[in-house]
Amino acid sequence: VGGGEACAEERELARHVDVASRELAEMRRELGLWERAFELELLRSFTATAERHGLRPGSLLLGGEIVAADEKLAASLQTKLGEPVVTLRRLRLLDGEPVAIAEDWIVAAKVPDLLTLDWRSGNRSLYDELRQRYGLVPELGETILSSRLADKTEARLLELQRPAAVLTVEQVAYSRSGKPINATLSVHHPTRYPLVLA
Repeated sequence: VGGGEACAEERELARHVDVASRELAEMRRELGLWERAFELELLRSFTATAERHGLRPGSLLLGGEIVAADEKLAASLQTKLGEPVVTLRRLRLLDGEPVAIAEDWIVAAKVPDLLTLDWRSGNRSLYDELRQRYGLVPELGETILSSRLADKTEARLLELQRPAAVLTVEQVAYSRSGKPINATLSVHHPTRYPLVLA
């Protein structure tokens, strides 16, 4: 290839990057934000949101374990560095289609035996379990919405062709008294999930 001339592979890569950039820009235009904090309807559980839209919720377990809180988790959950924290990672489905990858973190002492529940099939609502089994009722939330390109694993799980844009939601839910209940990171399919901002 002569100086200043792009090979076919470079031109194809540039085309994909341009398409992905336009997807990101369109998402941001539709949302009207880059990153912004809300007290919002996202505290509604995935199950409740699905049913509100007349859709059938479901989930597949991707992983569940107890980890030591790092600095970010300790700050978010207002607990000690190294405190045991339950983490639950699931692929969320609507009418059988993958729409979001959700990972939740909860201080283990607050939710004994949470990981012994059957999270592998059907649809079990984490928020319902928190309310009914442990008396933890999310009332307030701090949420950051953002968009970026999906990584290889996210694209595979969400059935996206890379490069593809995804919406990310980082949230800490609090009780009415202001105590943190859980931290969540979810990665959403760009078109399949009906987010509603209050």
